[in-house]
Amino acid sequence: MTFTKDFKQQMVPEWEKEYMDYEGLKRILKEMKSSKQSKHNRSLQHRLKLERAFSGIHLQGSNHQREGNIEEEVIEVKTLEEEEGSKELYKTDFHKLHEEGGEAEARLFQKLDEELNKVNAFYKDQVEAANHESNLLSKQVEALVALRVKVKSPDAELKQIVSSPKEAADQNHQQKDSMTGPEVDPVRQTNRNIHHHEEQVEAHNNYKRRDPLEILEHVKVDDSLQSPKSTIKKAFTDSSDNDNELSISKEELKKIEKQLRLVFVEFYQKLLHLKDYSFMNLSAFSKIMKTYEKRTSRAASTAYMTVVDNSYLGSSDEVNFLLEKVESTFIRNFTHSNHKKGRKLLRQKAKTEKQSITFFTGFFCGCFLALLVATILRITSQQFIKKKKGTFYMENIFPLYSLFGYITLHMLVYAANTYYWKRYRVNYPFLFGFRAGTELDYRQIFLLTSGLAVVALLCFLINLQIEMNSRSQQYKTLTELVPLILVVLVLLITFCPLNILYRSSRFFFIRCLFRCICAPFFTVRLADFFLADQLTSQFQAFKSVELYICYYGLGEHSRRQKKCHTRGIYNIQYFIVGIIPYWFRLAQCMRQFYEEGDINRAFNSLNYLSTITAMVFRTAFELKKGNSWKVLALVFSALAVLQNTYWDIVKDWGLLQRLSNNPYLRDKLILPHRSIYFIAMVVDIALRISWMQLVFEMDWSPLRKVAIITVTSCLEIIRRGIWNFFRLENEHLNNVGNYRAFKSVPHPFSYYDEEKDKDE
Repeated sequence: MTFTKDFKQQMVPEWEKEYMDYEGLKRILKEMKSSKQSKHNRSLQHRLKLERAFSGIHLQGSNHQREGNIEEEVIEVKTLEEEEGSKELYKTDFHKLHEEGGEAEARLFQKLDEELNKVNAFYKDQVEAANHESNLLSKQVEALVALRVKVKSPDAELKQIVSSPKEAADQNHQQKDSMTGPEVDPVRQTNRNIHHHEEQVEAHNNYKRRDPLEILEHVKVDDSLQSPKSTIKKAFTDSSDNDNELSISKEELKKIEKQLRLVFVEFYQKLLHLKDYSFMNLSAFSKIMKTYEKRTSRAASTAYMTVVDNSYLGSSDEVNFLLEKVESTFIRNFTHSNHKKGRKLLRQKAKTEKQSITFFTGFFCGCFLALLVATILRITSQQFIKKKKGTFYMENIFPLYSLFGYITLHMLVYAANTYYWKRYRVNYPFLFGFRAGTELDYRQIFLLTSGLAVVALLCFLINLQIEMNSRSQQYKTLTELVPLILVVLVLLITFCPLNILYRSSRFFFIRCLFRCICAPFFTVRLADFFLADQLTSQFQAFKSVELYICYYGLGEHSRRQKKCHTRGIYNIQYFIVGIIPYWFRLAQCMRQFYEEGDINRAFNSLNYLSTITAMVFRTAFELKKGNSWKVLALVFSALAVLQNTYWDIVKDWGLLQRLSNNPYLRDKLILPHRSIYFIAMVVDIALRISWMQLVFEMDWSPLRKVAIITVTSCLEIIRRGIWNFFRLENEHLNNVGNYRAFKSVPHPFSYYDEEKDKDE
């Protein structure tokens, strides 16, 4: 792998613009090479004419000239300070400007200075932020230890805390010495000794200044992961009544420890990325200077790299100190000084691709194609659809299996989304909040999709075969239980507690689904409303679930009749089920407006309210007919389409900005071709309008109605897949603008003094 590819792959996507512009510098070097090559070709003929008579003298003089160039001073790097005096800027004076190709070389060093100043400033800001976060984490650990004293065994723990400050600092220093190895840079070793002394002094001062149990008088526990119970309690009680009392059970203490452990892991990962950021940029500067020296034979690499190494980017050891401090604190407080376990929790392993995934995906795809061909041949061979039996089958049994078709198509679309997100470096694992290494990539999702498609199509073919075979009439009632058995199998796999079939991803999905159901009572995260948006495109799947309830719960399958609409309770459920996914999003928008006070959340809730109204009138028209219901359904459906289309393109995708750098798009784009965005907008509008065609005519034949509903539902799922890519692209670019590259885990404790400072 070339350094260019490795450099790009190692980048933190949200920091991409803050890395050194390696490709831009390489382009300047190529321009220098091509210009010198053309000039060299023009002078080559003249040199060849003189080569016979003066070749030895000429070559000898050339060698001496080259040696002289190497010894001469080529550049001088000056250090400047801004007016504020907080940042150092570097400026290079190139001494060979008037020589051949000097202008291009001067432009190279100017670009190098710009990149060094940019990288240096960004790295310094991030390290300062990391130091601030480290101080906050120290207070969190202080509060945790004090809380353990109160909850567990006060006498024993207090004795341990009282004797711990100096011992902890000595232990931390010993850990650092053991990690550095026998060969340590003298300057860095001196810095480590200074830090060790500072830690001892700080620990001693903390010991003298603060009693661990007195800390709790200034601390309260933040309920960041609110449950429905805590939300209701908070809404109807005055929080100020319990501010001065900190009553925590052992179970709640475990939750706090788990949350703070996650804070440490995320902070440690951020520090590792900062360390990689420094290393990769230093390597990039070294590569550029070596290439420059090789092509120009000028001795500038050593002088410039000395400046780079002495800059904050190359000389600061703060990140290493923080890594060691976080590691020692984590091991001491969360793994009972078990170094192996602590490092394993902090240093998460990278995902490895398994060849078995490719094999089984290909196997399932082959099986699916074979089953699909067999199903088509079986239906067409006996003209099953044209018979009365076939019409009954497609009207009653096919909708039961269409549920799995909608789910399979949606999973396939999501697999395509993850492929293109990864290809264009959209950091979807961070945006969704997946734990590092547990997210599914497109290969794994496609494996699950193909497996589900094979099982569903196999069950459908078995059911169809028995239905068409006159010799198996006695098994017809039994075979109609196959769809129900398939649903039960999928649910068992989804909720299976065993560590099989990507348990962490299954449980993540279950948690998000539960938060969607309890939307008004939970703080809304991106993964929650993203899943709820997916459910709004599965409205027909929700109706299929209701059909399962009627068909099997009310015993329609045993009588082989479909008289669900003759039952009043079914018609009531038919109204409710169609609006459930839109209610999820409406409740989430209301919760976001309550917490954030953003008026856009309120406007977004109106979109889903109009959609709910349209769905109610459409369902009423479907059940009761009549021109008045049809007009109301058309009017409210058109209003919902207009509102949602505008919100898709302008708000969710951030497009149609007239004053942007890309007219009628937005300033920052990920895809290389702007035409794709315009095509996506047109497709979104067309597919939104296609959603309305179910209102225009309800006098279709049963087969035509099933076909149109199925096609329209599949088009809506495809539209949702297109929406997914551009919605997450816009979210990713917003994070890039704010350099949000790591999951923000709320701290479990807050200090009253800090809250007063914030209020002031």
